[in-house]
Amino acid sequence: MNIPLISKPALALLFLITAATATAQQRPNIVIIVSDDHSFQSIGAYGGPYGASPNIDRIAREGVVFNKAYVTNSICGPSRAVILTGKYSHKNGFKDNEHSYFDSSQYTFVKDLQKGGYQTAWIGKWHLESTPTGFDFWKILPGQGQYFNPDFLVMNGRREKIEGYATNIIEDEAENWLDRRDTTRPFCLVIGHKAPHRTWHPDTTDLGRFDHVNFPVPDNYFDNYEGRKAAQVQEMSVAKDMLPGYDLKMLSYSKNGKEPAVERMNPAQRAKFDAYYKPIEADLRARNLQGKELAEWKYQRYMRDYMSTTASLDRNIGRALDYLDQHGLSRNTIVVYISDQGFYMGEHGWFDKRFMYEESFRTPMVMRYPGVIKPGTVNKDLVMNLDVAPTMLDAAGLPVPAEVQGRSILPLFRKPAAKGRDALYYHYYENGEHAVSPHFGIKTDRYKLIRFYKRVEGWELYDLQNDPKEMRNLYGKKGYEKLAAGLKKQLNALIAQYEDTDAVEVLKKEL
Repeated sequence: MNIPLISKPALALLFLITAATATAQQRPNIVIIVSDDHSFQSIGAYGGPYGASPNIDRIAREGVVFNKAYVTNSICGPSRAVILTGKYSHKNGFKDNEHSYFDSSQYTFVKDLQKGGYQTAWIGKWHLESTPTGFDFWKILPGQGQYFNPDFLVMNGRREKIEGYATNIIEDEAENWLDRRDTTRPFCLVIGHKAPHRTWHPDTTDLGRFDHVNFPVPDNYFDNYEGRKAAQVQEMSVAKDMLPGYDLKMLSYSKNGKEPAVERMNPAQRAKFDAYYKPIEADLRARNLQGKELAEWKYQRYMRDYMSTTASLDRNIGRALDYLDQHGLSRNTIVVYISDQGFYMGEHGWFDKRFMYEESFRTPMVMRYPGVIKPGTVNKDLVMNLDVAPTMLDAAGLPVPAEVQGRSILPLFRKPAAKGRDALYYHYYENGEHAVSPHFGIKTDRYKLIRFYKRVEGWELYDLQNDPKEMRNLYGKKGYEKLAAGLKKQLNALIAQYEDTDAVEVLKKEL
């Protein structure tokens, strides 16, 4: 047999291609799964007792669960902007969901990955009111998106409607992109889920999944907010502000008996919806509940819908993990699961987020990185969504720009002597929906100091060791003057470090 000779130029080219392919395979692929409003306390890896998150728990079991992961600004769009830029809201320009527009021409970590040879894609919920840049491919929900038969914005400028349930469709589209990618190059894929954002519409296959559970009512569900003025004026109470038609799907309580989310359903989806909710609605009207009984009924309905909505989220996270397994990608792929913030499961009587109190300030975050993170790791360092961008750049072997305010978390696993933060800085800006007053503050391992402004003016101080549910505001109480002064000094240092001029202006009024 005559074997054809390969010319030296061709041989050199083949060598370069082989070397580039080998280098690409050594650099980890990245899958970041971002959900919307997923409470850490409902997840098994964080002690949730309901068995609702076996696949998220799998990531934690095969990697690390961050027990002290927090956000810089507890609201949907701003959190995504922080994840992308590694910068606080006042630096990336997206402070709230009411008036902000994300300037997508600014720096994002995916642009550096793209320049470094990565294929990049964002699929699903974007919620940044702009056209994504830095991505080789994107397919996004417009605005908040819809649970049933959602519209998608696509790169050619079209808007297309896809039949089905959003969580399933988003995973379908993610796998479709993975099927088409260039297998010689590493990739970074962000999967943005709508679930379990309000109004917690479960997939029809999950309706009633948690009806057998009688969820324990939090012991501060009927909180009277003594000593906490900002909490007194909020409008996120399950009992008072959760709407029977809109939130709880009791359609006869809605105007004309209709809700836009339900009207999007096709006949088969609507039939299943009606078969489940109409008997519940008839029973509610027959019982004519009032006061405390109605408040507790609303809580059970909220929890059952919310938890059923997370069932599809977790199932589709399982599909993503299975895809990586089946295509031989698991060993060289970082998987991060994070919510855009935490959420209230009836604590303080609330749903929603926004406050710097633990349930919404703290977020679930689990990560799998074979060969770097030991399976079964529990991390107790103070980390933030701010750290996602520099961590991914670090993993890819790329420099972290000086403008990035987060820090890579990988040294916590590579260097035994590495330490996390001593304190966290937070700033929430929105002064509209749910009547939550803007505020900023500092959290250490034990204490939390918060400065509210605009809607409510004042300070709050909590000892998280003795008051983990943040029920007793210690600010201004005798014996805590020195502690408050010390925390204010630390807070001012963080404000200066992160160059938050908005906070500086608020504090100037006190001088």
